[in-house]
Amino acid sequence: MHPRHRTLTSLLLALVLLAGCAAPREPGLPPAPPPTPAVYPPVTFPKDEAPHNDLTEWWYYTGHLQAADGRQWGFEHVVFQVLRANLPPFYISHFAVTDRARKRFVFGERSSQGVQAQPPEGFALEVGGWSMRGLLGQDQLAASTDEYAVDLRLSATKPPVLHDGGLVTFGPAGDSYYYSRTRMEISGAIVDHGERIPVTGLSWFDKQWGNFVVVGGGWDWFSLHLDDGTELMLNLIKDDRGVTQIAYGTYVAEDGQFQHLPGSQFEVSVLGQWTSPHTGFTYPSGWRATLPGQSLDLTIRPVIPDQELNTQRSTGKIYWEGAQEVTGTRGGQPLSGRGYVELVGYER
Repeated sequence: MHPRHRTLTSLLLALVLLAGCAAPREPGLPPAPPPTPAVYPPVTFPKDEAPHNDLTEWWYYTGHLQAADGRQWGFEHVVFQVLRANLPPFYISHFAVTDRARKRFVFGERSSQGVQAQPPEGFALEVGGWSMRGLLGQDQLAASTDEYAVDLRLSATKPPVLHDGGLVTFGPAGDSYYYSRTRMEISGAIVDHGERIPVTGLSWFDKQWGNFVVVGGGWDWFSLHLDDGTELMLNLIKDDRGVTQIAYGTYVAEDGQFQHLPGSQFEVSVLGQWTSPHTGFTYPSGWRATLPGQSLDLTIRPVIPDQELNTQRSTGKIYWEGAQEVTGTRGGQPLSGRGYVELVGYER
């Protein structure tokens, strides 16, 4: 990679990504509050699924796949768009697979530069042969490494979720648009060491974009699919000492109605640690999340401890992102689920 590109992309994962505002076109999405401040136009679908002319943007999928014989995999597939000065758009893609049976984690990274033609509606992105397409929650993904490949179709079963119910402003840190499709049913196939296997599953999709300032901290981000048909996102944004400065989340009911959760309405505590044999970085590993308002008491544990991505070649960053098992209770009754956790900023 050209040194200029490496300098630009090393900023990418240090950007604080916050939340956006929306006024719906998509059926089932509730009316959004007036944007504040007024300089932010409302989000509309499908227009805002497409790329924007902002400094940073990403389309982010995580999910869980299962074969008929019981084998299971987790996956991450993301495309970042980076705009700087008058340079052509720069694209970065990460793809990772967590193989539960083999207890193995594999990831890859690719990049490209240049304007990508877009369809009349929705988005179509391709980076080094990996691709993603989407329109109103009907999406397609294809990516591969030497050991694994996926060819997946995703269908949203709920309308998009607007985190914090609109625009969230963090003062001098900046603002970001942010919506998610929290429950997308998957069909398709995974190629596991040359064996093509039909799979089904569930995926979570995040879309964020905007003009952000660079900060020195990081974040702990949680997305959970609970088996009673609800979903939960929690985000803990840290300063450069690792102290949580901003905490917020979103709870999504079975019928798709969603509720903003300020940090005062939940608590996340760390249950253990894992030190990477590759980098020496130490990450939290295992959490307890309690939400009194939802009567939830959840334990979140990685399916394997080593799900660290060293993407210094493409982003200048090393981060941990991996598949989780969820157990716990709602109102004292047993509850389980699956999820993903992203940990950024632990090089300190």
